[in-house]
Amino acid sequence: MKKIIVIGAGPAGMMAAVKAAENGAEVTLLEKMKRPGRKMMITGKGRCNITNAADVTEILKNIHGNGPFLNSSLRAFDNHDVMQFFEDEGVPVKVERGQRVFPVSDKAQDAVDALVHRLHELGVTILTESPVKHILRENGYVSGVVLETGAVMHSDAVILTTGGASYPGTGSTGDGYRMAEELGHTIVPLTPSLVPLETEEDWVKDVQGLSLRNVRVTMLVDGEPVQDMFGEMMFTHFGVTGPIILSLSRKAALYLNEGSHVVELSLNLKPALTPEKLDARLQRDLVTYQRKQLKNALVDLLPHKLIGPVLDAAFLDEDEPVNQLKAEERHRLVDTLQHLLLTITKTRPLAEAIVTAGGVDVKEISPKTMESKLVPGLYFAGEVTDVDAYTGGYNLQAAFSMGAAAGCWSAWQD
Repeated sequence: MKKIIVIGAGPAGMMAAVKAAENGAEVTLLEKMKRPGRKMMITGKGRCNITNAADVTEILKNIHGNGPFLNSSLRAFDNHDVMQFFEDEGVPVKVERGQRVFPVSDKAQDAVDALVHRLHELGVTILTESPVKHILRENGYVSGVVLETGAVMHSDAVILTTGGASYPGTGSTGDGYRMAEELGHTIVPLTPSLVPLETEEDWVKDVQGLSLRNVRVTMLVDGEPVQDMFGEMMFTHFGVTGPIILSLSRKAALYLNEGSHVVELSLNLKPALTPEKLDARLQRDLVTYQRKQLKNALVDLLPHKLIGPVLDAAFLDEDEPVNQLKAEERHRLVDTLQHLLLTITKTRPLAEAIVTAGGVDVKEISPKTMESKLVPGLYFAGEVTDVDAYTGGYNLQAAFSMGAAAGCWSAWQD
């Protein structure tokens, strides 16, 4: 019977262990934390967005970090397979806005428990509080691991699924990059992905906690648009966050890291209206509130907290009587409502990112089997690789697909 060691009991590692065991291997799953699935517990705000119900082609489009690399593994174990796995384990799922898939219970714990239950059913040995120090290699082939305690465990294959370097409190502290590098693998530089952004503007502190829905945010680099997103965002004491901000953050991080670019976000607060229709709408409001000050005439158009910052950005006096507003000033206000600028100074730290971009170079990994092209018997899956996606269940699907491929092929190959 083939002996396989899986390092890291996150979603990729647990699925890899399940599939290896289902295919007849004797599997040991090593986890440095006290229990499996710590990071999985916090995904989807504790509800666990296990996958996305879109078709495979659409999922691949949303895996913006090396999505084509996943073409084979995703088609071999797709989102329907993931949903069926959890249904079979007694965790019914539901599809919500944006095709996001969650457990009906809205509890991430149920998804983690389902994986752990299946591992126990298959006789997988799970050793927690067992950090790995090195992966062993003999005559060019993987031969086992050395634990931090100095204990040596032998195996025919090792699957490295240690996660990235974000949320280190969950155990993702970048150990896997070091282990892969020791064996000759190239590590693509790490950058935060799905991370909040800090702004130069101080007024965001005054509106912190304010969420905006149905807005369009365009990222400008040196004044040129490079990416835009429609959806929900939120202001914080340091800048901005929320689904569309997180989705823009990977590209923002790459430009910021180059150090020579001006990165801005242009907020269209009324994307459903053309400038002409927005102007007409504004004129109606100004007629309705013609005896008021300008700051009191926008209450139907904007959240109260945002009125001051918008008027400031339009260089308008909030105490100006509405009936004295000139056409030129009104046009300036319309333009600001659809192009409210924020200057991005930096991302929040990598430790606060939901996902790490960068990692083991996928050019050195077989996309079908997830086996290293450099070290026979070494397999990779999950965030330790240079694969990352937008928010919406795509990152967990990538982890499950890669884990399934690594588990199956490590058990099959001689």
